[in-house]
Amino acid sequence: MEVIIKADYDEMSREAAKIVASLVRRKPNCVLGLATGSTPIGLYKELIRMYKEEGLDFSKVITFNLDEYIGLPRTHDQSYHYFMHDNLFNHINLSPQNVHVPDGMAEDPEAHCEWYEEQIDEAGGIDLQVLGIGGDGHIAFNEPGSSLASRTRMKTLTQETINDNSRFFEKIEDVPRYALTMGVGTIMEARICLLLCNGSKKAATIKKAIEGPVTAMVTASVLQTHPRAIFVLDEAAASQLELKDYYKWVYNNKPE
Repeated sequence: MEVIIKADYDEMSREAAKIVASLVRRKPNCVLGLATGSTPIGLYKELIRMYKEEGLDFSKVITFNLDEYIGLPRTHDQSYHYFMHDNLFNHINLSPQNVHVPDGMAEDPEAHCEWYEEQIDEAGGIDLQVLGIGGDGHIAFNEPGSSLASRTRMKTLTQETINDNSRFFEKIEDVPRYALTMGVGTIMEARICLLLCNGSKKAATIKKAIEGPVTAMVTASVLQTHPRAIFVLDEAAASQLELKDYYKWVYNNKPE
């Protein structure tokens, strides 16, 4: 597990983009797992800049998104399908046939989740999975209590998650109560897991995820057992870490 601490959100986003871009350059047909929410927007803006100014080529890249609300059509401005196109896909040379986002309008959600897992397998697995973290420590929509071996499935959202996401909707009653989400087990099969977090509001949660016990009550904590998990944080999010100075020392003294 590697913990990288940057001064602020912009530096955090640029650092994460360097990690993603390095993989894309090294393996042009890589498989990226992508996340939504406010946290990765800076990462996506930097990748767009790299595409436009540095020629970063996404033409062979395959993507799989973590999750999607159930009941929102792709055209809904709060669907994750819409989010990804608005914040990334419409601005780079990604082939539409290489884009995968769970279908929140699927008639048979269980069968669709099985199909989604099969598509990931057929693509050769996810090379790098971008992650955010919820206020209660969840990754994707794997709420507290989710099995650490879980696969892509339908999940009922907690009241805390509904409250957190209500800022994106006109009223809290409009927030979907269910979502399709990659499972913790699915996420853990990615070759690299890249979790981003900024802001002091999640500092206590980050401490639990990085330095607390591995528990299904904080599903992000399972990343402690991943062979290549990278946490990229800003100073505020890292403020409660007991080993913060050590993480910085390790990063600043990497071998050539």
